[in-house]
Amino acid sequence: MTLKNILSLSLISLLSITVSAQKTSYTISFENAVHHEANIRISFSDLTGKDLAIRMSSSSPGRYAVHHFAKNIYDIKATNSKGKTLKVQRLDPFSWRVLNHDGEVNVSYILFADRGDGTYSQIDETHAHLNMPATFIYAPALEDNPMEVTFNTRKDLNWSVATQLEPLGNNKFRAPDLQYFMDSPTEVSNHSVRSFDVDGKTIRFTLHHNGTEQELDTYFEKVKKTVLEQKEVFGELPDFDYDTYTFLACYIPNASGDGMEHRNSTILTSTRSLADGGMERNIGTVSHEFFHAWNVERLRPLSLEPFDFTKANMSGALWFAEGFTSYYTNLILCRAGIITPEQYINSLNGTFNYVWNSPARKYFNPIEMSYQAPFVDAATSIDPTNRENTFISYYSYGSVLGLALDLSLRAKNLHLDDYMKLTWNKYGKKELPYTIKDLEEALGEYAGVKFATAFFNNYIYSSEMPDYEALFSEVGIMLTRDIEKPFTGARVNHLGIIQNNIAQDTPAYEGELNKGDKIISIGNAEMDGMKKSFDDMISSYKPGEEIAVSFERSGQKKNTILKLSSDPTYTIIIDKSAKKKQLKKRMDWLKNK
Repeated sequence: MTLKNILSLSLISLLSITVSAQKTSYTISFENAVHHEANIRISFSDLTGKDLAIRMSSSSPGRYAVHHFAKNIYDIKATNSKGKTLKVQRLDPFSWRVLNHDGEVNVSYILFADRGDGTYSQIDETHAHLNMPATFIYAPALEDNPMEVTFNTRKDLNWSVATQLEPLGNNKFRAPDLQYFMDSPTEVSNHSVRSFDVDGKTIRFTLHHNGTEQELDTYFEKVKKTVLEQKEVFGELPDFDYDTYTFLACYIPNASGDGMEHRNSTILTSTRSLADGGMERNIGTVSHEFFHAWNVERLRPLSLEPFDFTKANMSGALWFAEGFTSYYTNLILCRAGIITPEQYINSLNGTFNYVWNSPARKYFNPIEMSYQAPFVDAATSIDPTNRENTFISYYSYGSVLGLALDLSLRAKNLHLDDYMKLTWNKYGKKELPYTIKDLEEALGEYAGVKFATAFFNNYIYSSEMPDYEALFSEVGIMLTRDIEKPFTGARVNHLGIIQNNIAQDTPAYEGELNKGDKIISIGNAEMDGMKKSFDDMISSYKPGEEIAVSFERSGQKKNTILKLSSDPTYTIIIDKSAKKKQLKKRMDWLKNK
């Protein structure tokens, strides 16, 4: 090695030491939790230059829309290493510049937080439920450097800390960089903990609730079954950092129902206690979010890498990342014996009919539906939209396509599990982000190029629908429809007011009814929802009949004629007369045998 090379390496090492010395240290305390406030202090050390730019995130890992977290912080102050007050200049709604520091900047502010879910933070005397983007200011220039956070817990409330962050002792935790820090939600509360080991990895379930330890024990058995059944799909657990995965469950009345995946943890929030329906109804979120430990956290779209905390993050692959995960959510519960095959088949009905009967497919394919995420994923707006006619959730759309792909593969004596294993081994396990074309090529590798090309051309790049009747028949399931049941397309409450934007190509749409119209009479009968509902009144007619409808819009009385159609709703049911071959395929599908 030449002297020049030695000097170059020495310089690189010196620079590395200088950079690694830069660190962001947070301290958060909760003295005023009763009023939903936290006091936060940050120390930015070993800085260069004279000014430091800081900001609040505008997005949160796992969410795809913009969120204005900066609205809930105030009383921002800054000092240098000697305690001298520094000027803090507001640059825009989300960022500031601290001027003329001496190599150290100490920032303090107050956070108001009162929504406990997978995106926001909530602080009160029951807990400090913290999503990092909604909680902490950061310095973009230091995003590649380590971060430490100390939680000053409320000892009077018996609080302890649950998080995927690396523990350093005394309620201090570490993240290697900003991406990991922002992806590490934390629950500080008086919670209970259960855990079990699988292949040298610890699965930890923390639960903040008002129930009993026995209820948690019963529920945890369901969690274990879910974890082990999902492992069978991919053949192994991911390599969790610090060999631990943490469920952060918060089932309390003041929470907001949600679930949000993260690299080595997930938030699970619900107002339902385990004793009041949560034992059965909360487990689906456990299944969905843990599946994300593979599909989206490591088996990850290139379009989401790296995650940008300053804007909405858009991906055309959410039909796979979220939708296929949704497909497996209840299927896993069925395979684990948590729900019955009959319950699983019945659960398909709502999602199937929502997708099948939506007029939105004429506008967007699954990729383009995925692009809508910044507008719908907990995004808020005050202007009305026409989602009933223009949008299908990529969760639902992808779920019914995952179902179709699985059944199509099973008709070839293949199955979706092995395709998921293949994509996992090619991309997820190696943490190589994929493109949609990669998914198509992997399907071609598994099931043949002709099969893959047809599936993607027809159902992913276009918005055709598979032949579900034939696919269901393969596993002894029937699609039925009551063609004698009349249908208008209007959802009317007991006051006679139409509640929904009317779907295109329905009798109500052709009859020019709109959301907000008040039905006055049907035929010769006045509308009185307290005595007889709109649907009950319509049920006395037959498809094809024309009925006169009077309604009120903007204070004016109007009349229209509705030509009733047959109800388009399908019912998915188990075929009691299925043959042995069909029964075997159904068993292989639902029991994973």
